Parts: sequence; structure tokens; C-alpha cells
Amino acid sequence: MWEALVELDRSRPRVGDQLVGALRDAITRGRLAPGTRLPSTRDLAADLGVSRGLVVGAYEQLVAEGRLLTRRGSGTVVADVVTTMPKQRGEAPDRPTTVAPLRPGVPDLGMFPRTAWRRAYETALAGALDADFDYTDAVGVPRLRRELAGYLGRVRAALVPPEGLIVTAGVTQGLALLANALLTAGMKRVGLEDPGPAALRDHLTRLGLDVVPVPVDGEGLDVRALGRTRAKAVVVTPAHQFPTGVVLAPSRRAELVAWARRVDGLVIEDDYDAEYRYDREPVACLQGLAPDRVALVGSVSKVLAPGLRLGWLVAPQAWLPDLRAAKADADNGGPSLQQLAFAEFLAGGGYDRHLRRARRLHRERRDAAVAALRRHLPTARIGGIAAGLHLVVELPPGVDDRAVAERAAAAGLGPLALSSLRQRGRGPAGLVLGYAAHTPHELARAVRTLAGLV
Repeated sequence: MWEALVELDRSRPRVGDQLVGALRDAITRGRLAPGTRLPSTRDLAADLGVSRGLVVGAYEQLVAEGRLLTRRGSGTVVADVVTTMPKQRGEAPDRPTTVAPLRPGVPDLGMFPRTAWRRAYETALAGALDADFDYTDAVGVPRLRRELAGYLGRVRAALVPPEGLIVTAGVTQGLALLANALLTAGMKRVGLEDPGPAALRDHLTRLGLDVVPVPVDGEGLDVRALGRTRAKAVVVTPAHQFPTGVVLAPSRRAELVAWARRVDGLVIEDDYDAEYRYDREPVACLQGLAPDRVALVGSVSKVLAPGLRLGWLVAPQAWLPDLRAAKADADNGGPSLQQLAFAEFLAGGGYDRHLRRARRLHRERRDAAVAALRRHLPTARIGGIAAGLHLVVELPPGVDDRAVAERAAAAGLGPLALSSLRQRGRGPAGLVLGYAAHTPHELARAVRTLAGLV
């Protein structure tokens, strides 16, 4: 039975990933129904002719994803999770349920720790006071603000008094609150890294700001160029710039803080995928150097899932009254139970454990993507540090990256053209590739297809 259900190609590398994928697919499609008891790791290893350690690793991964449960005395069983069956021919398609291979900026949504999150939510619900169901503080549940302040101080070296932190519906809302405060202060012009995320540029423009491109080089944002823009605010990604993948150099950090003090300005630090660093410990956030001049925005979107809509904004004291008022006007506070569940998840170490697993998995996938690129596109230059959820590939001269991206989309792939992320100025053609949401085998296949299009 198990040999028919789990087909392994031992001529290919990473048999463990194949096993995880096969079991995950069987659960998702309903071939393994909720409550089904799986064989012991020893028995399944014998049936499939693989090592027991490989099966143990596969079970642990699927338990972490919430697809399997381990029960004392009952072994390992399939969890009662919602599955999505494929549509029959002729039925209207739902929203896409999978991430296109090589699409940047998205974690592996199948890794979401359903069991641990449900446990945290149930604990939060059981311990909630009657008052927790009333209108709460618009800037966030106090317990979550305390837990987040401790986490950001411990992991990101931020200086965060709990009263200086606002819980937001992701980075998007944090930026909207800051845009409102900037406009109130008469600071309509804001600098943005170039190249940079087009969606962020458009978002800031819709909020009423005049976005001015500031070039990025091998050391990060060009602070001297920023000084020539006459802007008094700038949005930066110091830990891992999108899309180039560079880190803001120490000298540039000092220059940027000095610039903010000189012009009486504000630095908005987007802590984009900062927890993912694979060659060393992540660099500390800029906010810890100058909490009076730097506003820090972040979210759980790259670690857990964008759909949770949980984020934070840490702002200088002088900006807090306007930001708090704007948050109250926006939504009068977020969902209390979800915030209490996240506080429980943080306090119990669930977030740290999940991050460690995700960091290990994403590193393996980045390595696989790099190896595939070196094999199938040997003349392409891979840029950026070993970090985050994406990498950038500089294409050979004469290649039209936008045409490649369009053809890749038609082939079901999701890379971004580097030239589409530039506001002005010219540069080499390239592609921004995501690798977090797919297995090494899937990445190798996607890169092979992409290489043919190039």
C-alpha cells in the first residue's frame, strides 16, 4: 500500500523531500483521511526501503506543519485539517491555492504551524477575561505589545518600550499610519530605494506622498544622493534590500542617522525578511542606533503567513500622539483574540521554534536554487547575500528581462523583472527569484524551464 501511495525516485537527490511531498499531497488530496494512523517510522522505512532517520524527519516536518499529530499510545495520525480537492473539468476555478514557482516574497504557506497556533489560540481563549471581548486599546492588546517589545529587543536589538509600539494589520497599515503623520507634519516628499518594490512605491503614492527614487549600490542606500533630493523622510530596508539583496554598510548607517538629525527628518525602516540570514547572525536593526529618528515596521508575513495580518510599528516618541490617533481613526483596534493568541505563541517559544525550522528549510532551498542556476544559467551572476526569501540574477547582455518574465508567467512561473523595479536610471537586466515556497526538486525544474526561456 505505502509503496503505491509514496512513489520515490531514488535516482534523484533529496529523497527525504520527495517523501515529505508525497505524504503532504496524499493528505491534501484526501487519500490519507483525517484520523488515519500511519505506520511506525521503523515499519514505513522498511516498507519503502529507506533509512528510519529519513522517515523520522518527514514525520517531524509534517507534524510541524500541523498535518500529522503524535499521540501517546496512538502513534502518528493524520490531523483533521481542511483540504482542497482539485476542481472537476468545467468548474470555475477558485483563487490560486499555490504559489507560482520562483515568485519572490512569499514563505512556504504549507509550513504554517497549525497545531502550535491552534494550541496558542485555545490557551488564549481559555484565559481571556470578559474585558478582552470589549473594545480594547486601539494600539494593540497590552500583553502582545509587551511580548513583541521583548522579542524585538532580544532578536533585532531594537529599543522598544511597550508604550512605544503599535500593533498593526501588517506593514501596509504601519506605512499608511506613517504617511498620514508625515503629511500632517508637512513632509510630503519621501525617498525610496531604487531599485525597490513597485508595490510599495505605488502604495506610498496612493497615500498622497511624493516618492523620490534614491539609488542603491553595493553598500546599500546612497545617503549623499538622498541629501540631494530635499526629502526629509526615507523608506529603507537595511537588513536585506529588496531586490538587490545588499546589506546597508556600517558607514552608511552612520551617515543615514546623521542625515536624519541634520534635516530633522525620519527614517522608516522596513524590517523586510530580516530574521532570515544563512551565513551568519542577522544584523541588528537600525532603530536600535537612533530610536529618536527611526520608525521600525515589521510583520509576521514572511515568517508565518501574510494572511494573519499581524504587524507592528515602533516610532519615535515625538511621533506617537499622531500615530495613535490615526490608528484609532483607522480601525479602533485589531482583533483581540488573534493578538492574544500571538502573544501566547511568542511567550511559549512557538515563534522561535518555527523560525528555526523555517530558516533551516529556506537555506536548503536557496542552496538548491543557486546550484540549479549555476548548472542551467552558468553565465548569470547571482547577487546579494545569503539571506531572505529571494535572490537576484543578473542576465547576460542583450537579454530583455521583462520579456523573459512575461514568458515565465505564461509558463506558470513567478519571477520579477529587475528593470520593472527601477524608477529611473539604467542597469543590467535581471530577474528576482523566490525560493521559499517550493522543494529543491521543484526549484531545479523551475530554473531549468526559466533557463530555456532566457
